[in-house]
Amino acid sequence: MPRDAGACGGIPIARPRYPGPAVASSSLRIHVVGGGIVGLACALRLQDEGHRVTIVARDALEDTTSAVAAAVWFPYLAEPRERVLAWASATRRTLMRLGADPASAIVERELVELSVREVTGDPWWGGAVERVERLQADEVPAEFAGGLRVRVPVVASLPHLVWLRARFMGRGGAWEQRALDRRGLDALLAASDVVVHCAGLGAAALEGDPEVVPVRGQVVRVANPGVERCTVADEGPYGIAYVVPRGDDVILGGTADEGESDRTPDPDVTERILRAAAALEPWLARPDVLDVRVGLRPVRSRVRLERDERGVVHCYGHGGSGYTLSWGCADEVAALLTTTAR
Repeated sequence: MPRDAGACGGIPIARPRYPGPAVASSSLRIHVVGGGIVGLACALRLQDEGHRVTIVARDALEDTTSAVAAAVWFPYLAEPRERVLAWASATRRTLMRLGADPASAIVERELVELSVREVTGDPWWGGAVERVERLQADEVPAEFAGGLRVRVPVVASLPHLVWLRARFMGRGGAWEQRALDRRGLDALLAASDVVVHCAGLGAAALEGDPEVVPVRGQVVRVANPGVERCTVADEGPYGIAYVVPRGDDVILGGTADEGESDRTPDPDVTERILRAAAALEPWLARPDVLDVRVGLRPVRSRVRLERDERGVVHCYGHGGSGYTLSWGCADEVAALLTTTAR
């Protein structure tokens, strides 16, 4: 994987053409609802199986939660852990493989997780990575009691989404940008063999699912002055804080406001995020702020990945782990269709 991914922020990247997958005799007409990272991963994986896929997306790529995300591989706000572990492991391997193409906007970074408690063992997600190291005492800031070090893939979200869509379209995929009403999934099912529902937070309206709730996340995107290491701290003197360098930019966060759906940036929160980032990373003492954005994470008591009695395959509720779970979930969606078709 390249150490730097050139294309970052909102800069468009080239759209190469890819040969389409072979159309098998069992090829299905599939509509994937949702054009974020999970929907795109599912659509591409289903193309691998030879299916004819159309994505139906309400939002433009730049308006999705996936475009706002820091997009570092790190399981967060997603359950159940045993399934999350398997999905995260599969996704990490796929991201590492995709990162061989510089146009993918994927880099590999060291990530440090800081804790206000002493770190005595591996994290619950440790089985999904190759190696987890404990920080030495002199590597831990005074405000924290311990920490871990691991290497993970990091994605420049919008350029990566553009790249994935280019792959999807280049392989014969169709893209429809339109909103669906409450009867939308049934209408799509009548016009296709399978509907794969990856609408994220939109599932609350499309399915009337009361378990899906927004968890508001505000981030600040700054120019990268030379930061190479990701740092995350879920609790401590700065509250939720993270520094995620991608290529030419760094995503600073953050917040996790459950039930809040206002996407207007809060200036006071921006200042808190900048103070926390400067404390965690000296390079960011006087950053060049590029923009401030808010995304709404689609959190659920557990990720819903199943096929219902109508034949709709649901894949939503990934919380703050869309990029971390996307390809593992896409593999399971493809396997589910193969199993149920027998």
